[in-house]
Amino acid sequence: MKTYYASLYRFALSLTRLENDACDLTQQTFYIWATKGHQLRDPAMVKTWLFTTLHREFLRQARKNKRFTRRDLQETDEDMPVIQPTLTNHLDGQSVLALLGKLDDIFQAPISLFYLEDCSYNRIAEILEIPLGTVKSRIARGLIQLQGLIRHLDQQNLASPGPRRPSS
Repeated sequence: MKTYYASLYRFALSLTRLENDACDLTQQTFYIWATKGHQLRDPAMVKTWLFTTLHREFLRQARKNKRFTRRDLQETDEDMPVIQPTLTNHLDGQSVLALLGKLDDIFQAPISLFYLEDCSYNRIAEILEIPLGTVKSRIARGLIQLQGLIRHLDQQNLASPGPRRPSS
């Protein structure tokens, strides 16, 4: 495999344009080779297989990075939702459960298991038969959606006038 390392690294560097990422991508390709290389039927196709695998891995990582952009915490302060304390102080359990019922289906179960049943991330992953990272992602995204519903409810409460008093 030493024979292919330099050319794979150069290919990875041309894709990533960063030395560290190229090294990681090349190593990941050799890791995949170590775990799945025995399935290759034609030994003459090793080089093609390695280059194809490296390219697919690059595309997979690019899709992942596109979905989950990395940002510093200070950069996200202005993006954080502002929810009026008056609303959160007046929300009762029934209201929160009603809002929880309005979440997308894929977010309801992880959030319910985590907050209502006190299940750990690992336990939720076992129950729902999904990867641990997916559990964390769904809880985070579900909370964002729940906050949006709470903000919407808050805006409705601010827009609608309070109870009217009968005129004397």
